[in-house]
Amino acid sequence: MTTPRIAFIGAGNMAASLIGGLRAQGTDASAIRASDRGAEQRNKISAEHGIETFASNAEAIQGADVIVLSIKPQVMKEVCLDLAAHIGEQQLVVSIAAGISCASLENWLGPRAIVRCMPNTPALLRQGVSGLYSNAQVSPAQRQQAEQLLSAVGLALWLDQEAQIDAVTAVSGSGPAYFFLLIEAMTAAGEKLGLPRETAAQLTLHTALGAARMAVASDVDASELRRRVTSPAGTTEAAIKTFQADGFEALVEKALNAAAHRSAELAEQLGQ
Repeated sequence: MTTPRIAFIGAGNMAASLIGGLRAQGTDASAIRASDRGAEQRNKISAEHGIETFASNAEAIQGADVIVLSIKPQVMKEVCLDLAAHIGEQQLVVSIAAGISCASLENWLGPRAIVRCMPNTPALLRQGVSGLYSNAQVSPAQRQQAEQLLSAVGLALWLDQEAQIDAVTAVSGSGPAYFFLLIEAMTAAGEKLGLPRETAAQLTLHTALGAARMAVASDVDASELRRRVTSPAGTTEAAIKTFQADGFEALVEKALNAAAHRSAELAEQLGQ
């Protein structure tokens, strides 16, 4: 497949990460362009990646195969209404804005080929994971273009139903913060057990990193890995039993349900 020409509307952190990932994969700078309201951000992204930048969104998308909407959800409606008359029938629109449904985008842009994505913040380190959903107008070739784009910053997984975006938001979109909370708690507990704070922090961080790498590389699921390191009547079992006695699994489920519910609420509010 020939390299698609990609235009980014908005050149913030996530757009910069995607552009950097594409360039690292060998995409030529001439195939990428971006627009942004801020001259400083335009100059920065151009200097870092060698791409052409524009103050005008309409000018940026001319000749593009893929248009990436990488702007704040709160300004999406305004930007889309301004762009609607300038987008061609063959152009693919990829939205990475949280809480904006395909129906809302179609309402503002007209009938278009649209892919809605939910990446997470580790994408800034090209260690992200994204859920992708395409509407009926998206062709197989355009699906491949969208997957290629999001794969530049990590794992890209297709969803069968748009409603599953709310679950993706709950699991991976908000997920990094859950692990940060656990890291905070373990570091504080280690300090209370007598460790210097820096030592407790380093032990916690590298344990989290090692456990994640083991889980990714393993051919068994996390429950089996847990069993393998939980010796009967040992220290790990004492900790696990304490977690479970206080309803750890139920609390995690309750938290993710709350995140998914809030995601659906925001989509309704932002899509008006």
